[in-house]
Amino acid sequence: MIKQSGGAAALAVAAMVACGPASAREIVAFDPGVSPGSIVVRTGERRLYFVNGDGTAIRYPIAVGKLGKQWTGLAHIEGKYVQPAWAPPAEVKRDNPRLPRIIAGGSPHNPMGAAALTLDRGEYAIHGTNRPSSIGTFASYGCIRMYNQDVVDLYSRVEVGTPVIVTH
Repeated sequence: MIKQSGGAAALAVAAMVACGPASAREIVAFDPGVSPGSIVVRTGERRLYFVNGDGTAIRYPIAVGKLGKQWTGLAHIEGKYVQPAWAPPAEVKRDNPRLPRIIAGGSPHNPMGAAALTLDRGEYAIHGTNRPSSIGTFASYGCIRMYNQDVVDLYSRVEVGTPVIVTH
């Protein structure tokens, strides 16, 4: 569960804080047959594509769900949050009972990172990370993790309602 923290000023701070590893995003040829502005997640590639509509997309490296925690299908962005507080979902809390009930936004222990885009499907989000070494791996409970600077970039490009297509 995500709790809002900050606003426009917090996003500016998040963008500055989001330094760290150099972004690995790049413009690539892409024609998935979906509307411009859509997000396509390919879990097998561990890549997220933001479709530009001119035959290209911005490709970002991501971390995806662990074995048994992955999902596919259509979702939509339901909310946009900057440095959100995080309350571990019941499944995560069951597996990690020592986690606090809520981790404050901006805390180095908060797994949501600089920003989060919540999805209208379960308790999933596209979010930054406090563990950049997890990018490129199968690491989450179904959320899509991005480098902080990349989730801040994606945050600026999408709106609530943006379709998110997740495939293997």
